[in-house]
Amino acid sequence: MPKNKSTNSDHTVLRKPAEVQFADQIEALRQNDTGIAPASWILSPRAVLDYLIGGKVLSVTIDGTKTKIEITKKFFGDERIIERAIVTLASERALLLVGEPGTGKSWVSEHLAAAISGNSTLTVQGTAGTTEENIKYSWNIARVIADGPCPDNLIPSPTMVAMRQGGLLRFEEITRCVPDVQDSLVSILSDKVIVIPELPDANTMWAKPGFNVIATANTRDQGVNDLSAALKRRFNYVHIPIVADQNTEIEIVEQRTAELMQHYDVQLQIPRPIIELLATAFRELRQGKTNDGIKVKQPSTTLSTAEAIGVALDAALYAQYFGAGKVSAADVARNILGSIVKEDPADAKILKEYAMLIAKRRGKDKRWNEFHNTMSQIIP
Repeated sequence: MPKNKSTNSDHTVLRKPAEVQFADQIEALRQNDTGIAPASWILSPRAVLDYLIGGKVLSVTIDGTKTKIEITKKFFGDERIIERAIVTLASERALLLVGEPGTGKSWVSEHLAAAISGNSTLTVQGTAGTTEENIKYSWNIARVIADGPCPDNLIPSPTMVAMRQGGLLRFEEITRCVPDVQDSLVSILSDKVIVIPELPDANTMWAKPGFNVIATANTRDQGVNDLSAALKRRFNYVHIPIVADQNTEIEIVEQRTAELMQHYDVQLQIPRPIIELLATAFRELRQGKTNDGIKVKQPSTTLSTAEAIGVALDAALYAQYFGAGKVSAADVARNILGSIVKEDPADAKILKEYAMLIAKRRGKDKRWNEFHNTMSQIIP
């Protein structure tokens, strides 16, 4: 099978949006799509699901050349979660992806937008400083002073662009916004309109069919700025869980790390047993219990799968630039500290205790012996 082009192999940009990086997969699904797509969608709901779940090899003609494209897996959990998300986006209600930090909410949001509307870049990042203007529209002040308010002097927000195109707006970390700013979404979600009182002759902008919103919120942020009851009613909540199965987590870390290593031109490979060690350490510290039932202390940090992917990439970069040319358990130990010990210095003691009690017990295994010895040097 020809090599899948769904990688970010050139160096013109640091990171391409999903619809560019995976353009060949989206095109393959489009050419093989026999389902009915809702208004403004580029794929049918079934094809969008296939894009997220992966596992198919499709024949496709690109630039006049017939080839086969593998649809890679982007979501590793229960596919019913993605089904509910897709159905929500085809309905009147908006979608709120909720979960622990690092569970892939933004990743899912980006790929849903890429597969549904072909544009994942219409994004509002929620922060304490996000304003109503960031959500609706603003003005070119210099031109307004010169010419007064007119449509040409209006600066549309990503929301307004999505409404004009019938596309999807991604609203990241919505609960980080203050309630007054959040509530500016109510009329947009209920009436599908933005009112522009400064333009008497063009004071409303209605959304094109297909417009909808994908928001994300961390469970650890809940209570910071809870959504109002009015706004909650307009969202369908879909919870993205932490990966429950260890083999699945290993598969995620292996695939995503390989993609990132290609992007960063890492010429090495991480052996599967090293990925297994990393995923095991993360899982056992996260759960406070080893696979054989021994209780261990839990660090205060989240220890998400995304953090494990970051450690794997750092270990590979370290091995390439400073190490022995192959990724070892020692490289993992050298690069795990920054992901586990963040705000609370006591987490260093917990990590050391894990290395002394658990990794040392597994010392007959060369990988765990390397991990233990290196941690002993890093955290004396």
